[in-house]
Amino acid sequence: MSEKRIVIDPITRIEGHLRIEVVVDENNVVKEAYSGSTLWRGLEQIVKNRDPRDAGFFMQRICGVCTYSHYRAGIVAVEDALGIKPPLNAELTRTLMNAALYLHDHIVHFYQLHGMDWADVVSALSADVHKASEEAFKYTSTPFATGADKLKEVKERVEAFVKKGNLGPFANAYWGHSTYKFTPEQNLIVLSHYLECLRIQRTAAQMMAIFGAKNPHPQSLTVGGVTCVMDLMDPARMGEYMSKFAEIKEFVDRAYYPDILMAAKAYANEPSVLNDVGVSNLFCYDEFLIGKNDHLFKGGIILNGDLSKVYDIDEDKITEEATRAWYKNDKALHPYDGETEANYTGLVDGESIDGEGKLAHSKLFDTKGKYSWIKAPRYDGMPMQVGPIASIVINYAKGNERVKKVVDEFLAKSGLPLIAVFSTLGRTAARMLEAKVVAEHTMDAFNALIENLKTDQETCAKYVIDNKKEYKGNFQGNAPRGALSHWCRIKDGVISNWQAVVPSTWNASPKDAKGQMGSYEACLVGMKIADLSKPLEIIRKIHSYDPCIACAVHVMDTKGNDFSTYKINPNL
Repeated sequence: MSEKRIVIDPITRIEGHLRIEVVVDENNVVKEAYSGSTLWRGLEQIVKNRDPRDAGFFMQRICGVCTYSHYRAGIVAVEDALGIKPPLNAELTRTLMNAALYLHDHIVHFYQLHGMDWADVVSALSADVHKASEEAFKYTSTPFATGADKLKEVKERVEAFVKKGNLGPFANAYWGHSTYKFTPEQNLIVLSHYLECLRIQRTAAQMMAIFGAKNPHPQSLTVGGVTCVMDLMDPARMGEYMSKFAEIKEFVDRAYYPDILMAAKAYANEPSVLNDVGVSNLFCYDEFLIGKNDHLFKGGIILNGDLSKVYDIDEDKITEEATRAWYKNDKALHPYDGETEANYTGLVDGESIDGEGKLAHSKLFDTKGKYSWIKAPRYDGMPMQVGPIASIVINYAKGNERVKKVVDEFLAKSGLPLIAVFSTLGRTAARMLEAKVVAEHTMDAFNALIENLKTDQETCAKYVIDNKKEYKGNFQGNAPRGALSHWCRIKDGVISNWQAVVPSTWNASPKDAKGQMGSYEACLVGMKIADLSKPLEIIRKIHSYDPCIACAVHVMDTKGNDFSTYKINPNL
């Protein structure tokens, strides 16, 4: 048997540094897969011995995309430790900020990061704009930015890149790959929405800044509540949120939803995007408080893909281990007791397929030892898959009517069975469906906030920190990429330990002591690759998780040496 290794390093169009290695047999079928990150996260070390009230501001620097998720997690973990219950106004305001993040993140993920795995830009250049305009009406009665004149303009913009000798932002991709299934006209529709999303995402960022003061690193959350009191009392600011939200919702309804519906039909028989569940254990938390004691999404666990039973979460069963990760302590530790002491053992010499399909010398993962800076989180010893797929499937299985209505409608329109969600196509669709549910119900939280403000203007709870006491607490919720938890210990008035178990740590985890794979690795095994020099199938599958490796790894220099110096002209 002749086996070959393919190395993709880095996986592009994601946040952070991710390396994927696969071993294929003589038929180009993946037999082994390895997922690893090549940068180390030091934020858990940086926050030690600091005032716990500052933790949220440090934690949001974990990532440049889901900043608000980690900001809120850092704040809530400390609130939980100190026994603080924020006022309802504060919690609902946090929901409105969270909605801005989710909607921004999901639309940007599909169009700017993942959409080009489905749509062939070069093919779009041969589209008939009138046929493309007519095609758009098959998926919605009110298509967005798909008039013949608009599509003609889009074609001309991209053709201008080609005339210059390159495709600009669309260069260096696998255009023409055999697993692309959209027609030229369908490709042009997605391309138009890609360009429109560049404008729409700005509106989503502004929506976050209304209550957050800035984006991507908002400033208005504080231990005990929120500080944006004047904005909450200003009808103009509240109206501004409503108008910007309406613009984002329109894009979700008229562009994002129909484009995924179009993909569901076009790719319904493409093997490379089907039947690749990855890890079939699903995990999500309660998320999106839209009224008192009313969460839009409910938490739970599904084991082995069995939708007939949803289990409650037991936080004591969560551990992280480092058998295959570059840390010293390999034991399965609960996050409260987690350790982050580096033990880098490096790569090994070997050969892999290069961009021309030939064997070339490479530095490879040590697949018999440690090969990633990402730890291996486990629930009761089992790997879990997190993300919108878990949120949607678990809530569907629990009979959550808000979710069930949206899912049933999509399944009826697409003709796909529910089981199709356990796939690359399903993960991509589930992310859109989550955005759709958020878009349908954000105004529930907004209206609840307006009503509550009529009789209650409290935005922050009072509290004290007793430096003689020891505290521990956590945040358990969801980020756009899935289940997120932060765990802290406070002693002598400062943080003594902090651990963040993030969505991409769950999904991108390396093998554990039992050899169990994380979901990235598991979803690749058994897949046939059409062209070893152009492994689009691998990239498409990995992108369907929306990897945020920066959440899992960072780098720091404890000696205080300068890595680089950057000068910025503030007048530009």
